[in-house]
Amino acid sequence: QVQLVESGGGLVQAGGSLRLSCAASGRTFSAYSMAWFRQAPGKEREFVAGINYSGGIRYYADSVKGRFTISRDNAKNTVYLQMNSVKPEDTAVYYCAADRAWTVSKSPTYDYWGQGTQVTVSS
Repeated sequence: QVQLVESGGGLVQAGGSLRLSCAASGRTFSAYSMAWFRQAPGKEREFVAGINYSGGIRYYADSVKGRFTISRDNAKNTVYLQMNSVKPEDTAVYYCAADRAWTVSKSPTYDYWGQGTQVTVSS
């Protein structure tokens, strides 16, 4: 079992930055691929960024490429999402997800999910 707890959400002005963190429980964090998804009101949950178990492979949604960076610290059982140059359309609840897999999936089929953290970008 893996428990995920997100933090770092909040209100930020357009063009600003925010860093989300996701702390994972368990001793096998380094065996999990991790991802961030987001869900805006009335919309489906969408993939934002993903990183494989070692951190050597990263994927991004086209809408955030060049602005967001996903990283992980396996010693701290934590994955991060650095959000720069944020836009109002980035407003959503952001979820951390974990999957015991060698690859990074862009589908919301992960085994474990956090409770989500709200990010609101004002124009």
